[in-house]
Amino acid sequence: MTDYYDAFEVSPVPVPGPDVVAPELFRGIYGMPSFVTAPSADLEASIGFWTGGLGFFVLFSVPGRLVHLRRWMFQDVLLVPADPTSAAPAPSAAATSTVSFAGLLGQIDELAEACRTIDADSVVAVRDTPWNTRDLEVRTPEGLRVVVTAAKPFDPAGEAAAGLAAIGITPPGEGGRTRGRRENREHVR
Repeated sequence: MTDYYDAFEVSPVPVPGPDVVAPELFRGIYGMPSFVTAPSADLEASIGFWTGGLGFFVLFSVPGRLVHLRRWMFQDVLLVPADPTSAAPAPSAAATSTVSFAGLLGQIDELAEACRTIDADSVVAVRDTPWNTRDLEVRTPEGLRVVVTAAKPFDPAGEAAAGLAAIGITPPGEGGRTRGRRENREHVR
């Protein structure tokens, strides 16, 4: 994995750092490149958890049929009523799907506390990963496993850098090619 380049300009996620500021909640309309659809047995409970616990907002809704939630750009969730004839997983049951959203280090503890305030059993874990993130894992009222993952500032001399290098992932400028968008012609149509 050495043929990559810095493409932060196409993402709303800021480069990790000690004073980084979260992007504003994004209220624009765009063609969604991807989104999550979560069937809910209780739309109001689901809306309350996602907005009060995870920091999403209701972009729009079609009463009784659909609630479009959003946080940052490209973080879209569609809540739909669960089919009453199908067995929806109980929130305490094992998650059947996982979705991850980017967050910031300064948000992880705050989001965990907000989720616990709504549902004391919703937070599964807050943990640091070998790939240099801190992750919050929660279980939503729909039984969905949600991971909010926050990149930590990269220390080229740190343990995470050594672990990544051991599996062939080197940071730009250190054995990997550092190429900007303009230099990446072979991937442009």
